[in-house]
Amino acid sequence: MKLDPFYLIVDSADWIERLVPLGVKLVQLRIKDRSDEDIRGQIRDAKAVCALHGCQLIVNDYWQIAIEEGCDFVHLGQEDLAEADVAAIRSAGLKLGLSTHDGTELETALAAKPDYVALGPIYPTILKKMKWEPQGLARISAWRERVRPLPLVAIGGLNTDRLEGVFTHGADSAAVVTDITLNADPEGRTREWIERTARWR
Repeated sequence: MKLDPFYLIVDSADWIERLVPLGVKLVQLRIKDRSDEDIRGQIRDAKAVCALHGCQLIVNDYWQIAIEEGCDFVHLGQEDLAEADVAAIRSAGLKLGLSTHDGTELETALAAKPDYVALGPIYPTILKKMKWEPQGLARISAWRERVRPLPLVAIGGLNTDRLEGVFTHGADSAAVVTDITLNADPEGRTREWIERTARWR
């Protein structure tokens, strides 16, 4: 499986409606602390936009709703993985991406036979408080060898100036949140990410 090198992560279908038409081909819908009804509606709206524009939608956490809504890809953190029914996810035909932050988590992730592995945070991140220190570029190279042939996603503190190092050290895809969503011009920044990742596409 090949992932697009530009992996956008947003917290609403509104962001997906706004940015995916610009040419985004891989997006994760990561919603926190909302009702199941709201999340279901957001997933439906996001799924429709992504289908229209040939974009791969990945649903974060809510694997039951993703199955019920006919989605084809979910992403789980380690805590969510511990509570998820991976067999049900697989029997429904969904692909699975998993987050990792240390060697123990990587072993847990690989045991679940994911379709890709994410490593982070590569750099300091303002998105959420992390108990892990920044991983750095060398860790990407180490993870590359351990997860091969699975795609490796780098996440945490990334911007367009850091892409060269991330891909040179073995990442297949670079995930981004705040560099776009907190930018004064999210559309312009999205176009820049698409352009700057083109040679790894």
